[in-house]
This record gives sequence, structure tokens and C-alpha cells, in this order.
Amino acid sequence: MAFEFHVRPDGDDLSAGDLVHPFATISKAAELARPGDTVIVHEGVYREQVDPAHGGVSNLERITYRAAEGERPVIKGSERITTWEHDRGNVWKVTLPNTFFGAFNPYLEPIFGDWLNAPDRNTDAPKHLGDVYLNGRSFYEVTDPAELDDPQIRTTLTDNALQVTRPVDDPDQTRYVWYCEVDERAETTTIWANFQGTDPNAEMVEINVRRSCFFPSRTHIDYISVIGFEMAQAATPWAPPTAPQIGMVGPNWARGWIIRDNVLHDAKCSAVCLGKDASTGDNEWYRTERKTGYQYQLEAVFKGLRVGWAKGVVGGHQVIGNTIHHCGQNAIVGHMGCAFSEIAYNHCHHIGLKREFFGWEVAGIKFHAALDTQIHHNDIHDCSLGLWLDWQAQGTRVSSNVMHHNVRDVMIEVTHGPCLLDNNVFASPCTFQQFAQGTALVHNLIAGRIDLHRVMDRSTPYHFPHITEVAGCAFVSGGDDRYYNNVFTQPDGGEDCPGEVALEAYAGYPTSMEGYIANIHKAVAEGLQGGGDPSPVQPLYVGGNAYCGVPVAEQERDTAGIDAALAITVEESDDGPVVNVEVPAALVTERTPLVGTADLGTPRIVEALYENPDGTPILFDTDIIGEQRNHTVLPGPFAELHPGTNRFAITRRTLIGFWNHKQRS
Repeated sequence: MAFEFHVRPDGDDLSAGDLVHPFATISKAAELARPGDTVIVHEGVYREQVDPAHGGVSNLERITYRAAEGERPVIKGSERITTWEHDRGNVWKVTLPNTFFGAFNPYLEPIFGDWLNAPDRNTDAPKHLGDVYLNGRSFYEVTDPAELDDPQIRTTLTDNALQVTRPVDDPDQTRYVWYCEVDERAETTTIWANFQGTDPNAEMVEINVRRSCFFPSRTHIDYISVIGFEMAQAATPWAPPTAPQIGMVGPNWARGWIIRDNVLHDAKCSAVCLGKDASTGDNEWYRTERKTGYQYQLEAVFKGLRVGWAKGVVGGHQVIGNTIHHCGQNAIVGHMGCAFSEIAYNHCHHIGLKREFFGWEVAGIKFHAALDTQIHHNDIHDCSLGLWLDWQAQGTRVSSNVMHHNVRDVMIEVTHGPCLLDNNVFASPCTFQQFAQGTALVHNLIAGRIDLHRVMDRSTPYHFPHITEVAGCAFVSGGDDRYYNNVFTQPDGGEDCPGEVALEAYAGYPTSMEGYIANIHKAVAEGLQGGGDPSPVQPLYVGGNAYCGVPVAEQERDTAGIDAALAITVEESDDGPVVNVEVPAALVTERTPLVGTADLGTPRIVEALYENPDGTPILFDTDIIGEQRNHTVLPGPFAELHPGTNRFAITRRTLIGFWNHKQRS
């Protein structure tokens, strides 16, 4: 028999937990809920870390935690502080006993871990997982108390991934900063903060004290639904792929979670975590330097297989319709545990722009080993990097997303395909950094540069189709990519971004397997004479692309270029992005054959099809908003265009309605 528990802030954990006699905490309901039960949480602020004791057993018998109809409960990783004492000028301080924090004191815990570049542990003072918030606004930590009185804020910081300077995410440049000291001998923690003339005891001032908001401490708490909450201000740690990966909300190595229709913001590092089991590694590179990070990550994959990384056992989550913003590292992160999942209709913005710290794991969405994961209809903007697929993006499909005002839209690293990007709008100055091979791009609007890299020092795994079993390892020699029915246009700005316009970066790449093999034989012959490249680039396969104001690819010389570039702007509305495209008349008359799985072939290394996770073929016969395409189609993500201004409102609510109908049917 399924039960329905109710939670309200004015309830009592000693009560019955029904509608008339609700519990006071979600954690109390989480102790009692069993498969098939529902926990309904009412309006209010819940300052707790929910650690569900039990999970469901199937999609039909899951445990559901949801907001009461028309209400928005808030789970916070912070506590309000009203005992600030004036110290000097605009600086106030508070001293708290360390027992206030329990077993986890974020002002003692440094930000640390593999692939963290700044602060540098060898040269910089550490920064911490703690934070201070004034009426919801996150402060900046300083590591020298003298900086508390500095009225200026640095308005730019270097993005080490690009070696370019970008503004930090601080709209009015006001200097809101904090500093802390933990005296373990006196068993106290003191925090100083510059409130710029505000009385902190008269305003809402909070400090984060908990690592997560909704995150099980044990693995394999399966089939949980978390629907309709706001969560904020959790002291989540740095989450590289070789760490346990702890988020503000997430399953902690389980299967079948649904995280839907939530508003998630101000996680110190990552909001949603679909990440790996702690037993597969915990920052050993950073801690010991005994082996490289690459080696520890490779080991993590095989350790994951030993502890149950398999389809139907781990992964298969749905992260649907959430708004995620102002997090330090990621909106959504995961390694292995993100496999076989669906990430759709989310609005991710202002991720990694505060830049108190920086490393190689910062992106709106950052996945390792996202096997067969479907990432579609997301709106990702104002991030240092929109989407980063790293290691084993095999069977991963990135479809019908809008990415704009990012430093870079997409990066794929050391993976061998088949990986598919289709029907997307890429409107940032840098569209695609390709440190991988075997990627197919079909029916995209590409308004940024493409930056190519070979990776001949990291041999990384690939898998048998649609399962986690490793089939082999390979280097990335470059190429083996496919571009069909895309529209390329001139980037708007971003001259300091890496890469080339359209497909110029692929100049000199062969166009067939026969041409590639001929280059191999040539390299062998030249090698016998002391020269030649022993691993030449692989083919580039192209067809049906339109080139607007940019050079036509040398591999597609039978295509006529269009002189005029497109003018593209993307606006944000309450219900989703609005894409405005100024279209030259010559583009409207372009027609190209419809393509699908049968036209894309297989990557050279993996020898698997670009297909759906269930093994059925894909036909690109619908566009980004679900409009039908005919047998001969327009290039790009929109089925219909007309000369002049085209306006496409890509409304999340409507698209989620389509998704819900599809799920029910």
C-alpha cells in the first residue's frame, strides 16, 4: 500500500506526517518513505540535507518527492546569521563555534582536486567551499584580510583554456568580499565580510554550511523522483572525473532518478551530479602525484566496471525542465553514472563565470563516459563553455539545443564516436573545439569557429555498442568527422577565439577511406626514408552544407557559396530562447537530400552506427521545433525559412508538453 507524506515548516516530526499533521522536515519523511510512496513538500524554506534512506524498485514503484501543487519549497545548504559584529568601516565579522557546522565545516575545507588550476596549491593561498550571501547575492572570497577593505574589484580574469581575458560575472562591480579563519585549538570559525554599508543583521545574510541539499550518502538508492523544488547555496566540492563527484542534488551511483522542474542555483561547484562511485578514486593525482591524472581516470573506468557500471544497474536518469544558474563549476556533471540518461529542456546559464577558481572541468554540462546519453532541447548560455563531452561520448546525441553567449559552445575530447550533434543553434563566437574523432554534425546552424586538435598521448577507451563493456583503446589522430546539411556563417566577433571559420580547419583532410589508406602507405614509404607522419589525419565526410559569407570547404567544391552572411541574435524570454535569423534569399532556395543513419557510415575505430540507443536508425526528418521535413530539405536546423527576418520562439513549456505526451504514450 502506497503512502502519501506531507511536510510543512510549521509541522512536527513527531506527528503522523499526513496532510493535517505534516512533518517539519523532509528528512523525516525520507526516513519512512518506501517504494511507491510520495512525499509532498509545502511552501517554505528547509535548511537541511536530505539523505534518502530508501529508493524505489522500478519506474512503476519509485519514491517521489515533489512540491505541493502551485507551491515552491526551497531547500538551502545555508543558515541565516544575525549575530554579525561591526569590525571596521564596511567590514563586519561573526565568530561561530565549530560545532555549529557539525562534521563538515566548509570554511575549513579547501577547494582542491585533480585538474584544478587556480588557485595553484604550490603558489596560491587556498580558497574554501564556504560562501557568504547578502539577499541571495554570492560574495567573493579573498585570501588576504587586507583585501577586505579594497574598494576595487578586478573586472577581468584569464580563461586559461583559451588564453583570453573575459569579464567576471559581477554586473555592478561592487566589492562584496569575505575572508575566514578557522581556529581548531579554540574550536571557532571567524568570518569577516565587506557589506558595502549594509547592516547584515537587518538584511538576509546567509552562509553555506552543508555540502548538498538532496543527495544520498549511500549508493544504489534507485528510482527517486525530485520534482518542483528550489535548491540553493550548497558547499559542493570540486568535481573532476577522478573524484567522488558530489552535487547539490543527485543519485550518488544509482539508476533511474528523475530530477525535473526544479530551480537550482548558487552551488559552489556543481548543481546536479550524476557522477561516479567514490570507490573508483578520490583525487589520487592531486593527493599523491604517483601517476598522471590520465592514468587514474583510465583506472577509474575499469574500477567502475568492477563495481557495477552497467546498463540497467547505474545511470538511466532523466534531468528534465530544470533552471540551473550561477554555479561555480557545472550546472550538470557526471562520470559513468551519467550514461544512458536523458538531459532535456533545461535552462543552464551563468555557469563558471564568477571565476573565484578555475580548472579543466568547468562547463554548463560536463560529462565523461555519457554512453547513449541524449542531450536535447536545452538552452545554454553565458557559460565559459556550454557543453563538454569528455572520454567515451559514444552513442551520445546532442540535438535541438540553443547555445549562445558562451565563450565556447561545445567541446568534445578524446572520444572516438559515434557522437552526433544535430539540429542545434550554435551562436557563440567559438562553436566547436574538437579534441576527438568520429563526430557527425547534421542540420546545425554554425555561427562560430571550429578548432581542431589531435591527441596522440592519451589512448582512451571505446565500447561495444550500447553497453559499457570496453572494446579497446585508441589515440585521436584527427578527422573521421561528418558534416551534412549544416549552415555555416561568419562569426560575430570573437577574433581572439581559437579555430577557423566554417570548415577551413579541415583543409588538407582526405575525403574517403581510400584516400586515408593511401596516405598511410605514403607515410610508411616516407618513414623508411626517415620522414613522413606515421599517423595522418582521417577523412572528412561532407555534403549538403550551405556556406553563407564564409569559404566553401575544399572537400565540397561542387557547392556554391552564398555571398551574404546570416545575422543571428538570440534573446531570452520567460519561456525559452527566441532565435532571430536574417536570411539571404539565396539560402531559401537551397535544397539537399534528407539524410539519416544509413548515410553517415561508421567511425573507423568504433565501427558502430550513428543510431538511437535502442539500435533503431535515425532519420533527420524533423527540425529543432518538431516541424516535419520532406525528402529534399533546407540545410540548417529549421525546416522552413523565408528571405529576411525569421523569428523562432523555442518555448520550453510547449516542448515539455510534447515530451510528457510521448512519455505517456
